[in-house]
Amino acid sequence: MTAPDSSLEAAEAAFREVLAESPARAAVLLADVHPADATEWLRDTEEDDRHRVFGALSTTCQADILEEADEALTQELIARLDAKDLGEVLEELPSDEAADVLVDADDRVVNDALEQISPETAEGLRVLLSYDPDTAGGVMATEFVAASVGQRIGDVVKEVRKEGEDAEPDLGVFVLDDDQRPIGYLSDRALLTNKIHTPVEDVMVEPAIVEAVEDQESVAQTMAKYSLESIAVVDAEGAMLGVISSEDAADILEEEVSEDFARLTGTGSDGQQTRLPIFVRVRQRMPLMALTVLAGLASAKILAYALGSSSGESPNEDVAEAILRYLPLIVGLAGNVGIQSSTIFVRGFATGEIEPDREGAVFLNEWTVGTIIGFLCGTATWLVAGFIESGTPGLGVAVGTAVFAAVTWAAMLGGVVPIVCRRMGIDPAIVAGPFLIAMSDVSGSAIYILVAREIALR
Repeated sequence: MTAPDSSLEAAEAAFREVLAESPARAAVLLADVHPADATEWLRDTEEDDRHRVFGALSTTCQADILEEADEALTQELIARLDAKDLGEVLEELPSDEAADVLVDADDRVVNDALEQISPETAEGLRVLLSYDPDTAGGVMATEFVAASVGQRIGDVVKEVRKEGEDAEPDLGVFVLDDDQRPIGYLSDRALLTNKIHTPVEDVMVEPAIVEAVEDQESVAQTMAKYSLESIAVVDAEGAMLGVISSEDAADILEEEVSEDFARLTGTGSDGQQTRLPIFVRVRQRMPLMALTVLAGLASAKILAYALGSSSGESPNEDVAEAILRYLPLIVGLAGNVGIQSSTIFVRGFATGEIEPDREGAVFLNEWTVGTIIGFLCGTATWLVAGFIESGTPGLGVAVGTAVFAAVTWAAMLGGVVPIVCRRMGIDPAIVAGPFLIAMSDVSGSAIYILVAREIALR
C-alpha cells in the first residue's frame, strides 16, 4: 500500500468518482494507497459505502486499515464482518493489534472469531484479553524471537530469519532460561556486528523487565527515559509472556497525553473528537459546564451578600448591580467553552485530523455544540437566577438570555481564532490560548452586559 504524496489528492478524487459507480473498483484504488490515507478516506465516506468498500478489500488490506483506525471506526468496520472473515483478519494482525480490535467487541463476536483462528493464536489472544487494556499485559505483543544460553550468534540470526517475520521489527532477541525467564537481551546491532560463532552469553546484556500487571503509562515512561528498544513482559513467576516495543511506548505516551489534556479541558478522551456526533460531544462537555454554572451562581450569591441587598438609589441601579453579580459566571462559561473549541482545533491541526477541506464543517459542528451548551446553561441560569432574584422581575430571563449569547459567541471565537492563526502561518497553540481567553473574557462580558441590560431595563 503505497502512493506518492504528490498524487494523493488526485487519487482520492478518482476514488470518490469511482465509488459512486462501483465500490468494488473503489476498493482496488484504495488498496494502492497508504493504510493511514485509506483509513481517512473510508472515515469520510458514507457508512453503507464504507462497509461495501471495506468488505471488497483483501484480508491484508483490511488488517492494515484496522491497525490505523480508531476504536469507533474499528468497531463499526468489524460489525458487518462474519466470524470467518474477522478470524482471517485477526490472523493477519500482530497479537497486540488483534487484541485491540476485540477488546471492545461483544463477547459473542469475540468467541465466534476466536473459533475461526488457529488454537495457538486464539490462546494468545485470550491471554491478552485477560489483562486490563491499560496494563503492560494488555498492550504487549506475544510474537517475539527467543534464544537460549549455549546458542551462538549465527544460530540466533537463523531463528530471526525463520520466526522474525511474525514479530514486530526492531525488538531484538531475548535470551531465556529453562523456566522461560528472560536473562539476557541481544539488540539487532549486536546480532549484526558480532561474529556468528560468538556465544550469546558473551554478547547479551541485562534485559529490561516489567510485570504484566504494571500500568502501561509507567512502562512507556520507563522506556522513554532509558531509550529502550523493547521491554520484556513477565508473569508473577517471571516467565516471559510478551514484549512491548518502543513504537508501542510512543503511542501509549501520545494517547495518555491526549487523554489527560482532553479531560483537563472537559472535551472527552475519545479518539477523533471532530468525528463524534454533536450530542455526544455536548454530553462529554456538560459536566464541566454544569460545575462552572454552579460556581458562578455561588459567586453571585457571595457578591450579593458582600454588597448588601440594595445599594442603589433607584430600581435601575439595583438591576444593574444584580446583572454585574453574574459576571463571574459569564467569564467562566465563555472561557471554558472557547478553550474547549480551540483545543479541538489546535489538536486537530497538530495531528492532521482537521485538514483544510474540513475546516468549515468542523467549525460549524463546534459552533453548534457551543450553541447547544449555551442554550442549556442559559436555561439553567434563567431558572435559578429567576428564583434567586425573585424580587427583580425579568432578571432571570435577562441573565439567561445573555448567558446564551455570550457562550455562543465564545464558541465561535474558539474556532475562528485557531483557523485564522493557521492561515496566517502562526502556530495556533501559541496564540489561541492567551489571546482567546482575553478576547472571550472582554467580548463575552460586553455582550452579556449589553444583552442583560437591554432586556432587564426594558
